[in-house]
Amino acid sequence: MTYGRRTFLRASAGAPVALSLRAASSPARPRLGIVIDVAGKSTPEEAIRRVYSLGFPTCQVHVGAAPSSLAGPLKDALAKYKVEATAVMTLGPGRMVWDFYDGPKTIGLVPPATRAARLDALKRASDLGKQCGIGAVHTHCGFIPEDPSDPLYPQAVSAIREIGGHCKGNGQIFLMETGQETPITMLRAIEGTGLDNVCVNLDTANLILYGKGEPVGAMDVIGKRVRGLHAKDGLYPTDPRKLGEEVAIGKGRVDFPELVRRLHQVSYTGPITIEREISGPRQEADIRASKTFLERLIEREYA
Repeated sequence: MTYGRRTFLRASAGAPVALSLRAASSPARPRLGIVIDVAGKSTPEEAIRRVYSLGFPTCQVHVGAAPSSLAGPLKDALAKYKVEATAVMTLGPGRMVWDFYDGPKTIGLVPPATRAARLDALKRASDLGKQCGIGAVHTHCGFIPEDPSDPLYPQAVSAIREIGGHCKGNGQIFLMETGQETPITMLRAIEGTGLDNVCVNLDTANLILYGKGEPVGAMDVIGKRVRGLHAKDGLYPTDPRKLGEEVAIGKGRVDFPELVRRLHQVSYTGPITIEREISGPRQEADIRASKTFLERLIEREYA
């Protein structure tokens, strides 16, 4: 998830009635959602109403600097529209560049210059989420070094442990989003924290966009740690400076049918949050198609 380079999801389509009725009597299965922003132009009321009107039962909430003033309006809106916020998200303050050259120096909790401020923002997000009954806090931790002897590696693990401990005190899990690190590096960092509430938000495209792997294979490494999932598609990078291209689901390298099978094998019943990092009519059309496509996969695999 890269807020500096995306427009938040604004559109979807209603699920077929038959699927909705069958799902109501089916065993537990993943539920679809979208990403919303309550720290920008939309108020919590407007943002949550959009989720409800588009027929999504869940959402992930970007809260920016996470001011405490958001808590009351957000909690009220979630209750009014009976929408579940599955995670609060923030990247924290400071410059972020989503590429391979400046990214390691600017993204997440790895860069020392912005680490303290970003930890503070995450703690505020955790506290805000606790007030609203939201059970997860979610962010990119950054380009965690693959070499555990790199001086930045233990610093990153310590920072993750710090925010993970804060979330644990609030009864929450802390979700590390895949992308900048290999799956084995993420697993090593998670285990290095010594905490049982530090988990994975599997972004299906990011592993590919960053050239760090692919999501089906990543399930072998981190599958049992996955507690959140972003559904999007992408292509591998071909320019050594730039990330790969994010594309509509079905147009990239993600094998969604196999991925959903693997999720079922590990009894995943958490949220699946659709992302499409463009704007305008094409975004709406792609999200509509993605919603239908994913509903059918979930119906088939979780029957």
